[in-house]
Amino acid sequence: MGLSTTHLIIFLVIIVVIFGTKKLRNIGSDLGGAVKGFKDGMKDGTADKPAEPAAAPAATAQVANERRAEGETIDVQAKTKS
Repeated sequence: MGLSTTHLIIFLVIIVVIFGTKKLRNIGSDLGGAVKGFKDGMKDGTADKPAEPAAAPAATAQVANERRAEGETIDVQAKTKS
């Protein structure tokens, strides 16, 4: 019960009649731009970038104490500069 070639052609003709060629062209270009943006994003994510310096720990205990007072907890990991 697969789709034959004539079924696919009729289906495509109905889609073109419903949406129109201009709207389908816009959808195609939007989809292509999204795929290109995704690929560029994946390239940027895997590129070797220099490590960013870690920010100095600033009053983490004070922040944790304030959160506990509000009923929330925060896990904090302090790093030292070497």
